[in-house]
Amino acid sequence: MKIHIETERLLMRDFMDEDVHGLFSLDSDSEVHKYLGNKPITTLQEARKYIDFVKQQYLDYGIGRWAVVEKESGDFIGWSGFKYNTETLNARTNYYDIGYRLIKKYWGKGYATETAIASLYYGFSELGYNEIVGIADVANTASNIILQKIGLIKRNEFIHEATLLNFYSLTKSEWKIINNQ
Repeated sequence: MKIHIETERLLMRDFMDEDVHGLFSLDSDSEVHKYLGNKPITTLQEARKYIDFVKQQYLDYGIGRWAVVEKESGDFIGWSGFKYNTETLNARTNYYDIGYRLIKKYWGKGYATETAIASLYYGFSELGYNEIVGIADVANTASNIILQKIGLIKRNEFIHEATLLNFYSLTKSEWKIINNQ
């Protein structure tokens, strides 16, 4: 098991096959999927398929979403980190997308913000990214607040699959200015 990031309360590590039940709990919840096209998964096989997809991203791009574990309990609480996006969205392709998704009982504890701040630092400082992108449904207030709180700048809005989305990004030079580096 490779741990990439450790925060005060959380560990961010590679996904493991054993995460399948936690991932199913996360992605089968319709409320979690409210702003993700309302397509929650219905089988463990779908959760396994997602874990396999992320593991392939690790191999292909050296990055992928990380499982998030609460230190105190040892529980899988969701995922966070980067995905290398090869599909075209908002006339952009081949970029690093920051994201986070938590099991509902862990909402409201600041965990998504904690992982996003740590991911942003890791992406610019350790991985050497020149730009990090974030995308959120305009109606997803919580996600938009997190992206703004960590310093991403809203560049524009665009429509994808009949949904209005906010497009955020932050360059490494902008990040350095924000963080006085």
